[in-house]
Amino acid sequence: MSNSKQKGTKKRSLTAVDLFSGCGGLSRGLKDAGFSVVAAVEIDHKAQTTYRLNHADVSLYHRDIRELDPTEILGAAGLEPGELDLLAGCPPCQGFSRLRTRNQRVSVEDDRNNLVEDFLRYVRAMQPKTIMLENVPALARDQRFTDMLQQVRNLGYAAVVHILDTADYGVPQRRKRLIMLASRVHEPQVAPRADQRVTVRQALKGLVAPSRTKDKLHAMPEKRSLAVKEIIARIPKNGGSRLDLGDEFQLACHRKSGGFRDVYGRMAWDDVAPTITSGCHNPSKGRFLHPSLNRTITLREAALLQGFPPEYCFDVSHGKEAIALMIGNALPPPFIAAHANALRSALLRARRA
Repeated sequence: MSNSKQKGTKKRSLTAVDLFSGCGGLSRGLKDAGFSVVAAVEIDHKAQTTYRLNHADVSLYHRDIRELDPTEILGAAGLEPGELDLLAGCPPCQGFSRLRTRNQRVSVEDDRNNLVEDFLRYVRAMQPKTIMLENVPALARDQRFTDMLQQVRNLGYAAVVHILDTADYGVPQRRKRLIMLASRVHEPQVAPRADQRVTVRQALKGLVAPSRTKDKLHAMPEKRSLAVKEIIARIPKNGGSRLDLGDEFQLACHRKSGGFRDVYGRMAWDDVAPTITSGCHNPSKGRFLHPSLNRTITLREAALLQGFPPEYCFDVSHGKEAIALMIGNALPPPFIAAHANALRSALLRARRA
């Protein structure tokens, strides 16, 4: 291809940079929306490995974002400040989790929460045309986020912030998330909701049994005590709960506490799944039992319920805990794709104007 054709192709492509990329859910959604992800930044080694398995075409920076110069990323991508179409990211949110903030603690002291300030540093240096930031709802009430939002607006961006349920955007699970969309070329709006929700049945349709699959992720075994297996077998199919069992068949720890009622619960076939967390492979962590089989969902099923495509790769040598953490922390690709599509349409209109 001639240099002139290469430049023309590059000019037509809408570019994006993915900060705090994790295992690649955000990048998958951006690509599905038609963006060319030119760079990503991720510090965790296992997440980086998974990202490379699925996004080998992206320049991945295995660096601490606090020590990385944003202009280095732009220069390597052949972009000048102001030319990047979309800067997207999800600063690590564990410090803002519901469990950490449920006692009216809306400004949690956790070093990870200060990474929103580094996100702003990238905005200042890269001057992207549009911005997408996704996170847990509690972030909206933290002073560091509200300060950052005001400074983004001071830089000339129009910005909107919404708390949305990913189930309304093609993700087969209920999951409340904060999304901030900002633009200096148009008035940003969140994407319209999907006409219908995707159910657990639809998401898992076509999967063969873990014992018959060639998919190593789907086949990863679970180990349960006989007592736990007996409890799981007694829980009613299709949405049943440990509360259906009565005291006789409750674990001792459950008889002592009335909280966390979803633990040892089954998903329902014709509803969306509960929020997929890092404990999605453990029945004691939530409603993670298969709707009709006497087991927890597999990690492949968890990935599908998070919105990953069935071919998305995970290195099983990393172990269940690490993979479940990556899946639970990932940004659901269909949710990202919906809002990235809205930004993309506006960027293309602005380009034609």
